[in-house]
Amino acid sequence: MIRVLVVDDHDVVRSGLTALLSAEFGIQVAGQAADGPAALAEAERLRPDVALLDIDLPGLDGITVAAGLTERVPACRTLMLTALDRPGHLRRALAAGAAGYLLKSTGPAQVADAIRRIAAGGRAIDPRMHGAERTGPSPLTEKEAEALRFAAGGAHSREIAADLFLSVGTVRNRLSSAIGKLHARTLVDALRIAEHHGWL
Repeated sequence: MIRVLVVDDHDVVRSGLTALLSAEFGIQVAGQAADGPAALAEAERLRPDVALLDIDLPGLDGITVAAGLTERVPACRTLMLTALDRPGHLRRALAAGAAGYLLKSTGPAQVADAIRRIAAGGRAIDPRMHGAERTGPSPLTEKEAEALRFAAGGAHSREIAADLFLSVGTVRNRLSSAIGKLHARTLVDALRIAEHHGWL
């Protein structure tokens, strides 16, 4: 029997996955969690074989949780189930120790099949994402990415400077450097490129 921990912050999605997986032969839903910290706590308590994780979770995102599980519950393998189809998210998930990555439009039978494959020591990457894990790493430094993340949230240079305890000039330099490295024409263009590749 493969014991699965289902982690999603949407009650309807979580309960739906639980019902679908419970009907699958050889799979038992051992527990559920609605946020990142609860996922780690439940995984440590229940010791499931597979954690089925969304990326976009409150508290800690699913990729951070996957890295935590690799360290704290190494026998638990991780399958990401997400709406995020960007190559950067896939690469980060695999680097964090995830054994699989499926998009939420995947059918229930394919999710169950991926769980079985991962529990047996294999990998499962959504066919629509094949090859995406081989696209290049982010050209941005962590400081440039941080400034872009603030800008993506609608903050202006002065606000970013205040939040990061930096001068306005330093923030502008970081944003300008990021725009140049991404070969973007504008800050909006840079944000679009960085978000598409999952570099933020």
